[in-house]
Amino acid sequence: MNESSPGAAGALSGVRVLDLSRVLAGPWATQILGDLGADVIKVEKPGAGDDTRSWGPPFVETQDGRRGDAAYYLAANRNKRSVTIDFAKPDGADLVRRLVPRCQVLVENFKTGGLRKFGLDYETISRLNPAIVYCSVTGFGQTGPYAERAGYDFMIQAMAGPMSLTGDPAGEPMKSALPIADLFTGMYAVTSILAALRHAERTGVGQHIDISLLESQMAVLANLATSFHLTGEEPKRFGNAHATIAPYQVFATADGHVVLAVGNDGQFRSFCAAAGLKLADDERFATNAARVANRIDLSDAIAVVMRARPTAHWMTALEKAGVPCGPINTVPQAFADPHVVARNTTETLPRCDGGEVRLTKSPIRMSQTPASARCAPPLLGQDTEAVLREVLDLQESDVRRLRAAQVI
Repeated sequence: MNESSPGAAGALSGVRVLDLSRVLAGPWATQILGDLGADVIKVEKPGAGDDTRSWGPPFVETQDGRRGDAAYYLAANRNKRSVTIDFAKPDGADLVRRLVPRCQVLVENFKTGGLRKFGLDYETISRLNPAIVYCSVTGFGQTGPYAERAGYDFMIQAMAGPMSLTGDPAGEPMKSALPIADLFTGMYAVTSILAALRHAERTGVGQHIDISLLESQMAVLANLATSFHLTGEEPKRFGNAHATIAPYQVFATADGHVVLAVGNDGQFRSFCAAAGLKLADDERFATNAARVANRIDLSDAIAVVMRARPTAHWMTALEKAGVPCGPINTVPQAFADPHVVARNTTETLPRCDGGEVRLTKSPIRMSQTPASARCAPPLLGQDTEAVLREVLDLQESDVRRLRAAQVI
């Protein structure tokens, strides 16, 4: 691999990823692989590109004042090279297939069976490269009665159960502000890809990974799903409270709100001492199970005391007492937090048009092969000629012919 390419350093240096995905779950996965050093070649449709390039506002402004890419696209596409290929055309599909033997991973999120008509399905691709790790990200998986349906984060949050568990108990079901189905699916995809790469290194045999938004979202129901399996009872909404821990919720203070997250009996005793409450020896509240059973009386007693003093008092007193608590920050407040600043969680990257974009850094901290941002999210098609020449050894005449035919 060319050492000047985006994948020149990191734990996955030497791994090349052919990224046929768009929107969020797939691009989120390939961005993580790029952060870890992989050379990610993002194949986009000429003219339009990834749908999220236009999912705004807000948009980045170019140096000449034109509207650039949307924040949504920028959030999931650093450390990639953008190549525009129309693989609906035979020559375009052939170009993609020619890239396959030079890649170790392929990620796609077309509808189940959607790439077969282009000769880009797993069966065809695996014949070209038996060691390739081919990851399909779909709404509902490769099999089952819903396999051919399109899947979107919002509907998956609804179908998999999280919306029934989120929001005020007296209000309507609520989605998460974050696209959690897409994001967790991307994370499961990365985990699967890394495991499959290890297997391919040992055996020389690749495999097809079938990752769905629905199953990923259901998997992260975690303890709530297990509670259902154990009891057969439907989990209920608790708003900002917790189904099985108390006190573990939001409390109003004299000038705002704080989150109180008491995780064990020792922390509860420490809280009571710091708050001047004589509840720790009350049998109704002595254990977590008892506190959960008597959560209303407990919350009422705590609420009176918490409202009497400002947030700053409680943050200082409870941190000193070793009781987990936190302010409810806005996004600007979160990024201005001194600890967040000290951890260098943002960075500004230059783009090839002379502009720059500020992004949140990868949270992966590794002592020997740290994740890094080597290049900003690419402009549409900015790397087409460079990749085709570097990876496929195409000549200038080949590139001109493909451009004239509107294949690239």
